[in-house]
Amino acid sequence: MTSDIVKPLTEWYERNRRDLPWRRTADPYRIWVSEIMLQQTRVEAAVGYYERFTDELPNIRALAECGDDRLLKLWEGLGYYSRARNLKRAAEMIVEEMDGTFPDDPETIRTLPGVGNYTAGAVASIAFGKVCPAVDGNVLRVWARYTGYEGNVLSARAKKLAEQEIFRVMVESAEGSGERAFSPGDFNQALIETGALICSPNTEPRCSECPLSADCAALRDSSWDRIPLREKKTARRAEKRTVLLVLDGNRAAVRRRPDTGLLGGLYEFPNVSGSMSFEETVAYLRRGGYDSLHIEKLRSARHIFSHVEWDMSGYLVRIASSEGGRYDWFFAEPEMLGKNIPIASAFSAYAAYLGIIIGKGRLKT
Repeated sequence: MTSDIVKPLTEWYERNRRDLPWRRTADPYRIWVSEIMLQQTRVEAAVGYYERFTDELPNIRALAECGDDRLLKLWEGLGYYSRARNLKRAAEMIVEEMDGTFPDDPETIRTLPGVGNYTAGAVASIAFGKVCPAVDGNVLRVWARYTGYEGNVLSARAKKLAEQEIFRVMVESAEGSGERAFSPGDFNQALIETGALICSPNTEPRCSECPLSADCAALRDSSWDRIPLREKKTARRAEKRTVLLVLDGNRAAVRRRPDTGLLGGLYEFPNVSGSMSFEETVAYLRRGGYDSLHIEKLRSARHIFSHVEWDMSGYLVRIASSEGGRYDWFFAEPEMLGKNIPIASAFSAYAAYLGIIIGKGRLKT
């Protein structure tokens, strides 16, 4: 790569970039929130969450002071909830150690919880105009195809090479900018946008529309379908679970998951490993001190995580009383659960029986 790519790339970006809410601001807080949300999340899915999150938590101090349950409720349905917890931890750190001012130095930004090279580079370049690369999966793919890199693009070596080469291009462009000043933020976003809209991962790239097509090795060698090389992912393991929708009158039982591990800190309907029969379900309830008045089978559901797949069966259970129960459940009205309790979206099929819409669906109301 040379600095010759900058002009066609940024001109293409000006004409074709998507109108996204975080591109209408220079506020580093909002740019940071968007970058964290976009980790493991498609742009289309993130927009509604971003707007709701920043409406309720408009600045660093508001985020630092947000209660954990409310924070997770705002994140409900986005997945990878450690991102939200790291956001709050970082906000607390900024308030306590940096006088509430978001740092403008990429090295300092990188010290914040949940922030790596990419996020630090993105925020520093977009919000503060720092010459710093922001290399995500989209950029790695564009870089690998443009340069003809045939190694594992997800390796540390590949990422380091891409960062070094893109940084060199940025330095050359910043030093040699004439009448038109070089914008590090626009350049980084142009590379990202090219990967997202043109040089896509799962379909044939739209090379005729690409601003980098003139010197692209993958186009020249017809190698786009084998570049970038990626290692095969480990197959997900399958787990069976039985979910219990336990009702005391109109109130439903939920419990809070441990703070660490899968779905840490979220709430869930009572569930156990394996597929329980009617008789096993009755026995499980009795061990917990609950007498069942009515049990009916609910439809099965499936939820896929990055490393595990839950195949769930379910029962609707009406009990005589929740008084004296020995399990770590609490019972709440569906309205309270829907508004205030962050329920893992893995249980959305069962929440629907109570009229509760989790996460993304709730954003439409």
